[in-house]
Amino acid sequence: MKAWQFVNTHQPLMLSEVDRPSPGPGEVVLDVKAAGLCHTDVGVLEDEGWLPLVQRLPMTMGHENAGVVAELGEGVTGFEVGDRVGVCPTTPAGAPGFAFDGGFAPELVVGAEALVPIPDEVDFVLGAAATDAGMTSYSAVIAQGGVKEGDTVGIIGLGGLGQIGARVAVLAGAEVYVAELNEKAWPAARELGAKGVSPSLKDFSDVSFDVIVDFAGFGTTTAEAVDLIRYDGTVVLAGMGKLEATINTKSLILNQCNLKGSVGGTKEHVAGVYDYMATGQLAPGTTTISFDEIPEGLEKLKNGEVTGRLVAVY
Repeated sequence: MKAWQFVNTHQPLMLSEVDRPSPGPGEVVLDVKAAGLCHTDVGVLEDEGWLPLVQRLPMTMGHENAGVVAELGEGVTGFEVGDRVGVCPTTPAGAPGFAFDGGFAPELVVGAEALVPIPDEVDFVLGAAATDAGMTSYSAVIAQGGVKEGDTVGIIGLGGLGQIGARVAVLAGAEVYVAELNEKAWPAARELGAKGVSPSLKDFSDVSFDVIVDFAGFGTTTAEAVDLIRYDGTVVLAGMGKLEATINTKSLILNQCNLKGSVGGTKEHVAGVYDYMATGQLAPGTTTISFDEIPEGLEKLKNGEVTGRLVAVY
């Protein structure tokens, strides 16, 4: 079968002929129906800093996967051939595309412990998007931010993560304000249920924020969040637009700001996203492409030319 493989930094993906996989004990073969493309994939291709995380070369990429169980390895229980599942990339089984061959191929082998059932009401495109973008956004807002009904929440950045995070906060019963520089995204913020949208949270001068989640992470955005958060409020940093931020320590101390980082999530967070999606109340925007268009899709992602989450559909 054909697979798009990472061969080294600063080199294009290679379309390789690889053997069809067989499951070992505790593993399943998954017929991949949809695989998400992510800025992490762009980072792996462009930045040598990711190389230590890739267990071998070449490696089939693709860490956001949804599909159908095609074959069971010895000892697998709780799943049957034909089950619709997503693959959580943060379990002890490891991350597809990093620890083992991922979903930029028609089939992959994964430990059954990483599987999360997809409700019948959720299609494979959203099923794939939920495994990373959905999980990460949900975790930042609910698990790390502790957002609950009645909270006032600021969301910085309305990209693939921010749009999901904003909607999850609304569904949790929070009053949500969005900071987004791209005015073309403002109507989407309102459709998600945001009470206000502006280039900066500073524009909402009369609002006291209980929680601010920075999905942009451009340094100045995190510093601004620390300046604006209410006393003993929480700022969650989930975006990595820049790898450094200069924080006003006066604001950090006097606001008694709870500044937290958030990375990934758990199977339970993926399942939580699926529950929201199954109701029809969480339906993040997606752009779909074919298997053959994956390299072109990553280039568009790199250049900021993609709306919503980008998902390859097989």
